Amino acid sequence: MPQTTEDPRQLRRVPETLNAFQLTEGHPHFRVDVERLRFSPYYSRLSAVTQVISQTGAGLAVHNRLTHSIKVAAIARAIASQLSTRTDEAGRIVEELGGAHPVVVQAAAAAHDLGHPPFGHLGEQTLDRVARSRFGLTEGFEGNAQTFRIITRLDEHDRPGVGLNLTAAVRSAVLKYPWRRGEGGPSRGGASKFNFYAIDESDAREALSAYPLIERGQQTVECSIMDISDDIAYSLHDLDDFYRAGLLNAATLSAEFRNWHRDLAHLRTLDDDVLMTDTRTPGHSLELLWRRLQSKDAWIADADAFGEAVARVKAEVIDGLLAEPFDGSLASERALAGFTTAWISRLQSSVEVRRHPDTRSGHVNLDRRAWHEVAVLKFLHERFILERPDLTVYQRGQASVLERLVDGFADWLDDPRDARRAPRRLIDLVELATDDHRRLGGAWSNADRDRLARGRGIIDYVASLTDAQAGSLDALLAGQTERLWEAGQGL
Repeated sequence: MPQTTEDPRQLRRVPETLNAFQLTEGHPHFRVDVERLRFSPYYSRLSAVTQVISQTGAGLAVHNRLTHSIKVAAIARAIASQLSTRTDEAGRIVEELGGAHPVVVQAAAAAHDLGHPPFGHLGEQTLDRVARSRFGLTEGFEGNAQTFRIITRLDEHDRPGVGLNLTAAVRSAVLKYPWRRGEGGPSRGGASKFNFYAIDESDAREALSAYPLIERGQQTVECSIMDISDDIAYSLHDLDDFYRAGLLNAATLSAEFRNWHRDLAHLRTLDDDVLMTDTRTPGHSLELLWRRLQSKDAWIADADAFGEAVARVKAEVIDGLLAEPFDGSLASERALAGFTTAWISRLQSSVEVRRHPDTRSGHVNLDRRAWHEVAVLKFLHERFILERPDLTVYQRGQASVLERLVDGFADWLDDPRDARRAPRRLIDLVELATDDHRRLGGAWSNADRDRLARGRGIIDYVASLTDAQAGSLDALLAGQTERLWEAGQGL
């Protein structure tokens, strides 16, 4: 039987017949969306895509994009379940704005990182730069925009042209930055953060139209739940990884926190330039964090709340968890599990609902105390892991891999004698991008349109690889491997 629901949140772009199992089991359309995402090859590949540091580089089991997405889904579903049953003013606001369906946020969490390319955020930055410089794609590349492109265009379930044909609710719930590049303004991430390219904008606007009370440029309620759940998971499971790996030196961290508190009066007198030229001096980086929060998020940043968050993280993380090095024992596992569970539980229960949020916030947000705590937790790995010189050297090598892949595939498709032998998936993606640019229109010549479409198709293809596939393809294109059939599978 055809879909006849009148709820615009559940409408798909193409009405379809649900199979007998889905009907007899009473599965809502949102549940169908979850299963389509879980069975997607784009979802499966996340198990082999770097979160922060790759498993190969770390030499141990660390979180990848798939395990991260699973944890985001668990946190988000718990928050949505709590909000959807409230009968107070917060519950009424949630209901009026479109609801907080637990399965919708679960689906959005499963989908939210689909667009991340190989090698984590480094890969995202590299593809963005190459897309603009090599092909003239002014919108470049952005992982969130790529996620929306995947679910609405690149991935297909059982019919061409409509992506996974997900409900408007789920498509809207992945739009963390519901605008095109450069339209967010400084208060919303500036030029770098956006959630759809021009060729995908009509689909995004159609999905968002199911939420008439959500202001333009604002997340849906379900999207804001997914967004804060992403922050919670990211702040804690990276701490888990680096604690297990022994990469967080308790003495170094303690000096940073202790000196910031001790020298606070003096630090407040220093210019930003002075602090930035000597971030190795304990206390300077933490003070820079405070100033960044104060500058970007004046709507919630509070000096007292920041100081309390610093004190809590020092007491519970640095002087508590990190005081005993992780040794792989059952006792260490219990201590880490207890720490993580307690923090997640407290942060999950620290949400607020606002009818008219600040432009830097969503309708559902962490309260002031929890918001500062998450910021300080993230600071631990941003300052003491991501800035490590050994990691930087490794990442520069990974960036070179992606650059060579883009150049290699571009040269291949430019070769009229051999273009037909390019990977079939690559050719398909270029054809999809060509159709999209034709539909978009514009004053481009046919040659310019073809160049842009070829560039977008190549970027779509390289972004869809796993870390290992990127490395294997790089070796193949360079003629530096003899593992032809194994390395070339699935092209």
